[in-house]
Amino acid sequence: MQTNLSDEARALTRAEEAETILRTCVHCGFCNATCPTYQLLGNELDGPRGRIYLIKQMMEGQPVSDKTQLHLDRCLTCRNCETTCPSGVKYHALLDIGRGMLNERVERPLAERALRAALRHVVPRPRTFGALLKAGQIVRPTLPKAIGNKIPQNIADAGERPPARHPRRMLILEGCAQQSLSPNTNAAAARVLDRLGISIENAREAGCCGATDYHLDAQQAGLDRARRNIDAWWPKVRAGAEAIVQTASGCGAFVKEYGELLRDDPAYAERARHISSIARDLVEVLTPEPVERLRIAANKRIAFHCPCTLQHAQRLGGAVEALLSRLGFDLANVPDAHLCCGSSGTYSITQPALARQLRDNKLDALESDKPDVIATANIGCQMHLGGAGRTSVRHWIEIVDSLVKADVASDAEESGSFDA
Repeated sequence: MQTNLSDEARALTRAEEAETILRTCVHCGFCNATCPTYQLLGNELDGPRGRIYLIKQMMEGQPVSDKTQLHLDRCLTCRNCETTCPSGVKYHALLDIGRGMLNERVERPLAERALRAALRHVVPRPRTFGALLKAGQIVRPTLPKAIGNKIPQNIADAGERPPARHPRRMLILEGCAQQSLSPNTNAAAARVLDRLGISIENAREAGCCGATDYHLDAQQAGLDRARRNIDAWWPKVRAGAEAIVQTASGCGAFVKEYGELLRDDPAYAERARHISSIARDLVEVLTPEPVERLRIAANKRIAFHCPCTLQHAQRLGGAVEALLSRLGFDLANVPDAHLCCGSSGTYSITQPALARQLRDNKLDALESDKPDVIATANIGCQMHLGGAGRTSVRHWIEIVDSLVKADVASDAEESGSFDA
């Protein structure tokens, strides 16, 4: 694709990157075949190719409007198009650049600005989010159904985490909203890893990965959160922590991009690259381990929803399913497993109508083979799908942890097999 960037566009920090991406696209249209919003709306401008044209036109100095912003906002950033693209177009990076430039040129309506600001100030702060969640649970019966359904009624308490006692040590991203919405997820991960001879250490200063800010018109704020996390993790990484584990695939996808996003920051570039290189989704940590020793009482039929951030961003599609099969679970067939559920971070709040359509379609597919439970690997997907009040939705590691035979840990300690 030929380009002729305007002087304004060439002044952008990432202008050269944007031009390279634009020129990579051969506008073949394969991306539209797997784009969730194009499938729903049938509008060229609501598919990746059309959005690329909109960004190109803007960067070449053509007029933009709130309609341009609407089409870019409707993108889920699921990155399904990147999996499909034969030319390797880094669409998500171009979208980030385009959205950043567009926000400077088109002011959002006051209501949209207020909503996005509220989300940025609530979601990344666990204490604030937790307090509002508890208040929401109290008044849930009085709220409109569309809002009340987003507030979970029952949240499993976090079980006890084992003490750090093994030579192998890893850090875990505690995240932000997950601490309140599903506190048992990381605790379950710590217990399973402990049974395999891996201890989880805590870095209390680390917090939100930065994705919420970055994707809600505050890219610099998102990068600042990334820098704070790097500072929090770095002493423990230097002391021998071998990986940073993420149980939320959305967070994991963003942490794995720290190195790319901070590559031009002389103070953080090298450390960011290293942090990204040792960032691991939980399934990446468990796959090479002797998980069969866990002796799972696998008595459930599971439909696994593979989040877009796991299969398209991290390219780990099929990894969790393979692990669950090794553990003896009966996996249900899931048609169109590549399509997004509509959660996409805060998309279910900023684009509720489209998100509901995508959720209902996804649930129809997940339930088609009659599973006992739906498992996933991302807190956003878990809450979004669970909010429909249909089949129970849980993080896969909680299911695994709950079905491990109670005597396995003591057996392992007696044999010394895991720490040998």
